[in-house]
Amino acid sequence: MNDPQALRERLEALRLEHRDLDDVIGRLTEADSHDRIQLQRLKKRKLLLKDQIATIENLLLPDIIA
Repeated sequence: MNDPQALRERLEALRLEHRDLDDVIGRLTEADSHDRIQLQRLKKRKLLLKDQIATIENLLLPDIIA
């Protein structure tokens, strides 16, 4: 999975899912009757996505030694 175009597409998909989860978590938090377990699972998924996004970003933008 070193194809830059495929990585960019995957990155965009992950960012979209991360934003969607953020919206869902926000709505569940505002609701009076929210399921704590579901909310916890969504937050864990969001953190996993954040890690995956960071990994792909690092692959696309390698460190440059100055």
